[in-house]
Amino acid sequence: MKKRRITFIGGGNMGRALVSGIIGSGYPGELVTVADSDSEKLKKLEEDLKISVTTDNVAAASGADVLVLAVKPQVIADMLKSLTAGLGSIGNRLIISMAAGVTINRITELTSGHRRIVRLMPNTPALIGKGVTGMFASPEVSAEEKEFADSVLKAVGQRVWVNTEEDMNTVTAASGSSPAYFFLFMQYMIEHSIELGLTAEQAYTLVTQSALGAAELVHRSPGVSLETLRAQVTSKGGTTHAAVTAFEENNLKNAVNSAMDACITRAKEMEKLF
Repeated sequence: MKKRRITFIGGGNMGRALVSGIIGSGYPGELVTVADSDSEKLKKLEEDLKISVTTDNVAAASGADVLVLAVKPQVIADMLKSLTAGLGSIGNRLIISMAAGVTINRITELTSGHRRIVRLMPNTPALIGKGVTGMFASPEVSAEEKEFADSVLKAVGQRVWVNTEEDMNTVTAASGSSPAYFFLFMQYMIEHSIELGLTAEQAYTLVTQSALGAAELVHRSPGVSLETLRAQVTSKGGTTHAAVTAFEENNLKNAVNSAMDACITRAKEMEKLF
């Protein structure tokens, strides 16, 4: 596949994770530039990854074929307006946006009509190359450009393309935000294990390793349903059965559904804010 000149606007955690991933996968460092207002952050990126860095968004974007928007949604409007004014137009560049809650129509509005846009919703496990990224492309994005965007995101984990932009809100609830759900569940298990007499170290190891092992077991059992895997651990009348019954009696399913619905509602609200 043709290598393109990529500029990242924003060098925060997710931006750095993606840059590190693509460089680690063999992408030529001389084709990658990161622009950010934090000069110390840029210095570290330059030293660690041997890429070009600058505090000037327009200068960084002027030589790029692909612009990756890795900034917070709160600043994207001002950034895109000044970038478009500085460049004159986005031209033939492909835009890949990681800004949560910022729709393709909004990006088009901020870039004076540009429509070749791919939206992403990554999650924090991308920091260790174990992420999953939801992706949606506007109709104007070519098959080759979609393939290129997919190859870039492959460097930090799995990719899931969705059929409608509205689905990106569900992606946010299912994967973008969900690491926090699992962290919270583990936190509560660890805290109660300590209350029941284990040391903090014992509780941490038992709970986190169980979570890691369970996820790996699911990953290695693609033809086995989650219900079946759960049943294999749950002997009728046993200890696991008692715990699962308590979850059901306390309506765990409703709590999960409510949390995901709240996430989606907030994602829709954010679309109107930025």
